[in-house]
Amino acid sequence: MSAERNMPGKFKGLSLQVLPFSEMQGLTIAQRVKKILNLVLGNKIVILHGRLRPEEEARLIEDTMAMVDHVKSFKGIELAVIEPNLRNEGFFVRFKHNLAKKLVGDNSALTVIGPATVVKEIKRDPKKLEVMLG
Repeated sequence: MSAERNMPGKFKGLSLQVLPFSEMQGLTIAQRVKKILNLVLGNKIVILHGRLRPEEEARLIEDTMAMVDHVKSFKGIELAVIEPNLRNEGFFVRFKHNLAKKLVGDNSALTVIGPATVVKEIKRDPKKLEVMLG
């Protein structure tokens, strides 16, 4: 999905790339990180259905930091995860959610990843996600 804007000093185009959980689940950690970084390097904001595992997130951050000094005009990434709030739900709903998470992975979350040069800030609150473009 793409929206063109001609604002002086701002961005010329905004591109969002949605990655479904099914497209990412069969990939190794290195393949997932490479796929995400290739999209982000293309100035795309990635919306990942699900969340990265802690080791994947750490690898993404490590690879990003290594690239900052070596890739011209790459300033890093902004990353945010939106998850359902189950605190006020009953025991059975929480149990069912946690069981599904263990069996098929955490795909109830959304992960938003974008280049720091495009995404100035990602603000989260329980009801919405705001992506501030710069």
